[in-house]
Order: sequence, then structure tokens, then C-alpha cells
Amino acid sequence: MQVAAIQMVSGPDVASNLATAAQLLQQAADLGAELAVLPEYFCIMGHSDRDKLALAEAPGHGPIQDFLHEAAQQNGLWLAGGTLPLQSHDAHRAYNSTLVFNPRGEQVARYDKIHLFAFANGREAYDESAALLHGNTPTAFDLPSRDGHTWRVALSICYDLRFPELYRALAADLLLVPSAFTYTTGQAHWEILLRARAIENLAYIAAPAQGGQHINGRRTWGQTLIASPWGEILAQHPTGEGVVLAECDWGVLQQHRKQLPALQHRVLGTMDMSG
Repeated sequence: MQVAAIQMVSGPDVASNLATAAQLLQQAADLGAELAVLPEYFCIMGHSDRDKLALAEAPGHGPIQDFLHEAAQQNGLWLAGGTLPLQSHDAHRAYNSTLVFNPRGEQVARYDKIHLFAFANGREAYDESAALLHGNTPTAFDLPSRDGHTWRVALSICYDLRFPELYRALAADLLLVPSAFTYTTGQAHWEILLRARAIENLAYIAAPAQGGQHINGRRTWGQTLIASPWGEILAQHPTGEGVVLAECDWGVLQQHRKQLPALQHRVLGTMDMSG
């Protein structure tokens, strides 16, 4: 299965971001992608986190969701729509959500980001909980690919990458991690974390990122990549807009899991620790 991870440098203009995403998705489809994944906040990187609240859409309604539906349908893609803000019961905070559409344009999954990023080093500071609510439900979906196999695909977002228990619980074949890592944290940890999650779960991983200098002054790390269950980087894009394409091979996946049956050797995750 050909998978495309799309890198962007989104700004505060939603229409411009959607136009860029449309071009990159068409490019991915033209290259033969079956599944395409947009980065976190593909639709907006505003001047502050609270800018997202003004754009938050009701589930099932809104121009960003309409765009994702149409892009999946027009390009014949499975599409994981990066993230967009969805309304919550709290007027002052939204969910940061990934929506997945099949090639008919039907929504098949929704995941609300569980772990909300916070970081402060004296020079830069972030606290997503000021404008976002965390989700509660680990989410995966089944993707029947053109080669006749059904892939279990796990959904996660950016900071979730630092919580390996999430991926273990999802028990997936392909892990998706749309992200907007800061330059500081990305330079230190991005590739290490992604390759570790792939290796320990013996799964492919696709991580589309924001990558570059944004109009709002923020600098994101980029380095969008796709890695194999063995932790090998199959394709990567350093900075700026682009499409990263790689083959996720079912036979290779099963071969690695047969040769190194670590997932079958788990003990602690299967034990009753209450006593």
C-alpha cells in the first residue's frame, strides 16, 4: 500500500491553507498513494492558539470538513485529515481532532487528541490546554487496501507520540502521527521517538509534519517521514511543503513480526497487577 505523508507550512489564512493542501493531495494521488495523511493544524496556524476557537466546526458540518470529504472523493484516497478544531461543550475550548474519510468521501473515524502539549524553557512556552479539551478514546480503523489486506491503522496526534502505552493499546499495523513539533523539541526527539514507536510495535509509521518558518513567528521542525517496522526511514522531507511517499508492504510487516515475535512475548501488559 502506497502511503503519502504531507508536509506543510500553514499560516493564519484558512483558504490559502486549503488550496495548498488540495494541490499536495492531488500530487499524492497522482503518485499512486492509496492513503494520504495531512499534518496537524493543516488548516490553520494562527497568531495564537485561541484563533482556532473562532474556526471550530460542529461535528459533521463546516467548510474544513467539506474540504476533506471532497478531497478524499475527488482523488479516490483514504484521507486522514491532519487535525481541525471541533466544537466542544465548553465555549472557551475546542477539540483538536483527526477525521478519516474513505475514497467515497465518507467519514469512517474521528480521534480527539488525548495528550495536550505543554512546554516552557524560559525562551518559548506552550500550553494547549488553555484553548483545547483533551479526548478520552484511543481510536483505530480498518483500511481494506487494494492489495487485498486489511490494515489496522492507529490514530494519534503530535504530543501523543511521547506516550507509548497509547500505541500498545491500539495494536495496529500502521501508526499515523500528524504533527506540528516545535523546532526545539523536534530537533532533540522527533526521529528518535518515531523510530522507537515503529520498532516497539513492529508497525509502519507515517508522520506528516508542519515544517518551516510560519507567518505567526513560530518555527516547526518538519522532517516528515515514513518508517518501517524495523525502524528504517523509508522516505523523508526536511523542510517546506512536500509529499513523502513510501510503500507499506504487508509481507514485510508479517515477516518482521514472525522473525521477532516480541508482540507475542508480552508479559506485563497481559498480567493482572491488582494483587
